[in-house]
Amino acid sequence: MSVFLKRIFSQRSPTSPKEKEENGINGVTTNGLTPNVLVTHNGKAIPSFDELPLFHDFKGCAWEVWGKEDELGTINLLTEEVVARAAREEIKTGKAVCLNWPIHFPSRPVFERKVPEITTYPKYGDDDPVRDDVIHINTQSGSQWDGLKHYGMRDYNIFYNNTPAEALSQGPLEINDPSEIDYAKVKLGMHNWARHGIVGRGVLLDIVNYHTADGGELPYDPWTSHPITVADLEAVAKKEGVKFRPGDILLLRVGFMQKYYMVSLEQKHSLRAGKHMENFAGIEQTDEMRRFLWNNHFAAVASDQPSMERWPSPQGVKNLHQTFLGLWGMPIGEFFDVEALSETCKATGRYTFFFTSWPLHIIGGAASPPNAAAYF
Repeated sequence: MSVFLKRIFSQRSPTSPKEKEENGINGVTTNGLTPNVLVTHNGKAIPSFDELPLFHDFKGCAWEVWGKEDELGTINLLTEEVVARAAREEIKTGKAVCLNWPIHFPSRPVFERKVPEITTYPKYGDDDPVRDDVIHINTQSGSQWDGLKHYGMRDYNIFYNNTPAEALSQGPLEINDPSEIDYAKVKLGMHNWARHGIVGRGVLLDIVNYHTADGGELPYDPWTSHPITVADLEAVAKKEGVKFRPGDILLLRVGFMQKYYMVSLEQKHSLRAGKHMENFAGIEQTDEMRRFLWNNHFAAVASDQPSMERWPSPQGVKNLHQTFLGLWGMPIGEFFDVEALSETCKATGRYTFFFTSWPLHIIGGAASPPNAAAYF
């Protein structure tokens, strides 16, 4: 069962449209009260990053913030109120933009994942116009959500919310009847997000456009381990006029796909392990970045590159996958195709939109293609 957040409201009501806009409550019925503090199901305020406890030497452990049995993580932020407000405020024209790369790409997946196999065949013979598809893919070869079973606390063999790895199923999982499902063994699976949906207000921080819109050049190569800093993200948000609010789904355009479309086939294939060093620009692995993302209460974060964070992380520096998935339960999106989204945002001058994603309903799954779209 999903556990939803409640709102605590202060007793002061904003008095002007400008103040209402700055407080982020235009169009929301609040009975004259201003949203002030997010609280959990048990009435306790969500801790700030610095108030979260340690897990060994990892800062920011959010286990039990949404209860001991929680399997949604930061998706709990996507309440009915948050979704309704996003739909009401963001859908103006009805224009929809696909955010999924074709499942064929990259044709040579990184991190040694299986090359996609897509076969269309005549079901009843060549002279009968009926076709079927058979698709064999790794759910993380292309556009994807990393789920809570994808990455845990590696030195401790523990997943989100103190779930021991040995308690979870792996290998072939044949389920013949819904009554056969042992939910203890498929805990933290993609079915939780598939049933809830990842739906709310999306925000694009177009880092590429920030640097190149006025004729400048991107100051880094997206296929190197260049760090994107908090200052970078804040500068882009300021230029776009974006003000974050709890439950936002954050999308980053770093430039990986733009370069992918520009280089030769040989260079594309060089991404495969052994030819390319698998170095990718992405957000930096610092406590400042962790603090920024947690304290802004993002429900999920995604980018156009293969690892979302800079890869690899510097020697001796803890990667963000362990924090986001293992400690927070925050979805990590990778290989999101935001090229058309970037063009739409530039054309409309809007960098917020209604976002939907319905992952594959894989019981106990570790990851899924996102099946994501943006609506304006």
